[in-house]
This record gives sequence, structure tokens and C-alpha cells, in this order.
Amino acid sequence: MTIKNCLSLVVFFTTTLLFSQNDKDVLMTIDGAPVYAKEFKRVYNKNLDLVKDESQKDVENYLDLFIDYKLKIAAAFDDKLNEDPSFKNDFLKYEAQLSRNYLFENKVTSDLAKEAYDRSLEEVEASHILIKVDYAAPSKDTLVAYNKIKDIREKASAGEDFTELAKKYSEEPGASQRGGYLGYFSAFTMVYPFETAAYETEKGTVSEIIRTQFGYHILKVTDRRTKEPEIQVSHIMIGHKGDSSMTAAKKRIDEIYTLLKQGESFESLARQFSEDKNSAKKGGELTPFSKGALRAPKFEEVAYSMTEKGEVSEPLRTSFGWHIIKFGSRLATPTFEEQKTELEKKVATGDRSKIVTTAVNSKLKETYGFKMVTNYLPYFENYISDSIQKRRWEMKEISDSENKVIFEIGNKKLTYRDFAAFIQEKQPRLKVMKTKEATLASIYEEFEDAELKTYFKNELEKNNEEYAGTIGEYRDGLLIFEVMNNNIWKKAKNDTIGLQEFYNKEKENYRWKERIDVALVSATSEKVAARVQEMFKKAMTAEEIKAKLFEEDITLIVTKDTLEIDSNVLPENFNAKRGISEIYRDENSYVVANVKEVLAPSIKDFEDVKGRVTTDYQNKLEKDWMERLRSGHTVKVNKKTLKKVIKELKP
Repeated sequence: MTIKNCLSLVVFFTTTLLFSQNDKDVLMTIDGAPVYAKEFKRVYNKNLDLVKDESQKDVENYLDLFIDYKLKIAAAFDDKLNEDPSFKNDFLKYEAQLSRNYLFENKVTSDLAKEAYDRSLEEVEASHILIKVDYAAPSKDTLVAYNKIKDIREKASAGEDFTELAKKYSEEPGASQRGGYLGYFSAFTMVYPFETAAYETEKGTVSEIIRTQFGYHILKVTDRRTKEPEIQVSHIMIGHKGDSSMTAAKKRIDEIYTLLKQGESFESLARQFSEDKNSAKKGGELTPFSKGALRAPKFEEVAYSMTEKGEVSEPLRTSFGWHIIKFGSRLATPTFEEQKTELEKKVATGDRSKIVTTAVNSKLKETYGFKMVTNYLPYFENYISDSIQKRRWEMKEISDSENKVIFEIGNKKLTYRDFAAFIQEKQPRLKVMKTKEATLASIYEEFEDAELKTYFKNELEKNNEEYAGTIGEYRDGLLIFEVMNNNIWKKAKNDTIGLQEFYNKEKENYRWKERIDVALVSATSEKVAARVQEMFKKAMTAEEIKAKLFEEDITLIVTKDTLEIDSNVLPENFNAKRGISEIYRDENSYVVANVKEVLAPSIKDFEDVKGRVTTDYQNKLEKDWMERLRSGHTVKVNKKTLKKVIKELKP
């Protein structure tokens, strides 16, 4: 079984017993541990539409897969994979991510997402001036920086040239050359406070002073424009790697462009020759994009200059290679509701999340009864040495008499010892500020936030069935992955002797079909194809024919390869026999083949089918492993309950 299939089964079968343990209908036991009918019915109904094999929709057949899944989980616990540090780390990361979705399902996230959507409809052109100062800088340094930006703002507001002021005073790298110019930008491009100032400043005016993590800024808005909608185009790409292949790439794209002008189908040529394999499968069609979304300004410029559906550009060069673009359409701007989910994810993961975190933490404190008991700072200023600034502090014992409660959340009390342990754990990744006091303040904020989130997650898993089911699904998914990796995938990868022996035993299953060693020539007209046919008969090679006709401004596409007779490169109903073929019509092309040799079916070499052999070997290892698991664990199905379940689930 492949990794992908394994993870699919995780989705099929994982659930939590948390909400089913009160169900009296025990469907089966595994080594005496009950599995309840309620759990089985839930996953069966949830995943019925995803089952491809109709036989597995039968309840008893589905139960066999469910048992296999449960046995794999049991094997993971037998191997103590749940105690592995990497498992714990991965699980905690996902738990934090998933619970955030529940934390952020509130009005503040929705409001920020709507604000971002409204802003994204417009682009702002601006320049700025920066005076650097860290958030943790001493107050005297902060005041100096603030007075500098204040003085500069007064000059700008009085009419002095903003660009010259930026060149003279701004501490942004490159300001002396660019004059602080930022170009056009929209939502999520800049840090949130800066973005907000840009959208709240009128065109032609200078903003108020802005504070960000970089320092103090002012900006001047020079233009606003409606953001252009996404466009949909297709392309044919011929890549190049360095100057050595530039000539060949240019020649190839020009050949294709000539064929287009001669009437060849763009989609057909894209499928045959484009080196952008993802789009080639779809006739060259690209995912819709907006200005600035691609790392190819020239491509965007040409694409956005096109207006007529079906319009085709001349070949153009980007850093990726040579392209021919076919214009599709300009798309309607999506509504807020259509983009809401994506925008809320951006809010949750970007710097706007700080606003949400503050609001959410306030709500959590209110909901669970947060109580500040003792100010941590006086004790920890003495307890923590200056070595914390170099991440070399060593935690010392805190006596019972000193171990005061810092704060309470619900029925949980967090003490000096808890905070000290948190500092010790986080110290290798600690963000060190300019002063010890600032460092302590920063890590205390992180500590309080972490404890609020932990308390929330624990309460959430107790009280929210949807969350508990999803987090249980991921927990078991990680275990399944590790146990399969240890017993199947890693073994198949490393057991070279076993893999070779498996191939030797099963090699009759890995055979070439009848193949041909062939040169194919595609022309745009039947008349040219007939000339090619005659030239082949005169013993000219495909390359010689191509060169000869190129002198007459006739472009041909040549393909030389060894192909199985059912290859989609060959024309439909191709007659695989040695010699010069008849002329075949293939979409908008006329194809002539010179078959040099017809190769009889044969067994494929191991290296030619190593990937397929590995997959088959994995399947054998899994089958053998599951037989061992079945024999090593006692599974007892309650026939009475199963009968009841079958009746309930019967269509």
C-alpha cells in the first residue's frame, strides 16, 4: 500500500471513542478493549461516498478494513510510537493549528477579513521614510527616533520634496537610490499597521507617524487605482538552462509559432511540446492569476495587454524560458463570501493574528475566569541572571515557600516553577530583547498565551465533538504513518536483496508490449507529408528531411523514440510494421513514420520497473504484516450487534 493510500484510510477510519464510550452496543473487542457500534456507524456513513470499491460498501467487507485499521493503531501503541518525540512535536503543532480555527471563529476575524477584502479591490501607490528603532529599545532611544520622524514629517507636510527627504533621512536599505518608493501594493503586502496607514491616508498627503516592528514611518500616497481582475490564459513553454541551450529553445518555440500561424491547434501543440507539464495536460491552460502573482513581469505585461479571446502572442522570453501565450478571458472579481475562508486563514496566520490573539485571550480570560495573583517580575528579575540574554541561563530549584501562584485559569494554577520551566524549555529559541526586563516581558506574554491556549484546547476536546473527532483523526493518522513507514515503506526501500528476489520471482508480470524503434514526422498538410514519405523512401533521415524542407520555409516536428504500440504519441490505429508508414491524420497534423525495427514483447529490466516493483513489494509486505497482526491480536466480533448494525445501515 502506498503512503497516499494509507493516509486516505486514516481519513476513512479515524474517529474518537470520547463520545461513544457510553454506547452499550459493543461491536467488537480487540484484546478485550471494546470498539463501539456508534463509532463504526459514524465512520461508515461519513466515508461511504468516498469508497471506490463497491464491494467495500458491504458492511461486513467494510468491517474487515476497519479491523485492519484498528490493528495498525494497536501495533503503533505496541511499538510505543505515541511516546516518540517527533510524533509529539508534530501532533502539538497540528493541535495548535486546528484549535486556532476554533479560537478564531469570532467576529474580530470576520471583520478583519472583510476589511482586507475591501482593501484588496484597490491598489495604493506610496513612498515612505523609516527611522529604525526596536520595540525593546530603551525609552531614550525610542524618543530620539520619534523626534527624528516627527521633524521629517513636519518638513514633508510643509511641502518639501518627499523623495529627497527619503534619500536624505530614511534608514531603509536602498532609500538613497529609490527615494522610499514602494510602487503599488494592496492588502497583505505590507505589515498591517503600515497597510492601514496607507489606506487611511488621502492621495497626495503625508500620513501620521506609524509604529511597526521596524521602527517609525511616515508615508505619502501618490496614487490609488482599482485593482485589475484575474485573467485566464494558456501558454506553450520551451525551457532553457543557460546560454548553451538558448539557441535551441528559441528555434523550437519559433517552429511551434510557425505551426500555429499555419493553422495548428494551440491546445494540441501545447499537449505535445510544452515543457510546462502541468499545464500541457490541459492544453496549456494556466490557473487564473492577477498582476504581481507570477514571478514573470514580462509574461504578465504581455498577458494583460491582450483583450480578444483566442488571441495569440508572439514568442516572448522570461527567466523560465520561451513562451507563446493564448488569451482566454478576464474573470469577474470574486465576492467576499467566495473569498472569506481564504481571507480568514490569512488573518489567522499573518500579523493581523496579533489583533485576533489579543481579542481572543481577553475572551478566554472572561470565559474561564482568569485571575492575576502575583506580579512575576520582582522575583524573576533576581531569579533570572543576565546569562538569559545569551541563552545560557540554568534553571535553579524554587522552594515551596517561594513558589507563588502567578495566575489562575479556571481550576488550574500556574506558579513560579511553571514559568521557570517554560523559560528553560523555550530558551534555545528565545527572542532576546535589548534588556533582560524586555526579554522577560516578552517570554511572559508567550507563557500566558500558551497556558490560555492549552486550557482552551483541553476544554475544547472535552466539550466539542467535531474538534475531538478531527484531532483524534490526526493523532491516529500520525501513528499509522509511522507504523507503516517502519514496517512497510522503509523496509521496502532498504531491503534491496528482498526487492530483487521479489522481482526475480514475479518478473513475468513486468513485460514490455510489442514496441517499435521509430522516427515520426508531423507536417501541417497532407501534401508535405507525402513529400516526407518519398524522402524517407530515398533513405533520408528525419533530421535531413527536416533541414531540407526548412530551406523552403516548411516547418516539421520530429520525434525519435522506442515506443510501445499503444503509445499515445503514435497516431490512432497505427500499423506497427517495419518500413515507411502510410500518412496518418492526427488532430490537425499529418504524420509519417519510419519504423526501423519492431521489437517483440519481452521482460522489462529491473531498473526500468523499479518503482512499480517497489510498490508491489510494499503491498506484499503489508499483506504478510497484516496476517501477523491478525494472528497476534484477539479480535472478537459481536454477531448480535453486527446484525443490528447491518440492518440499520442497509440502504
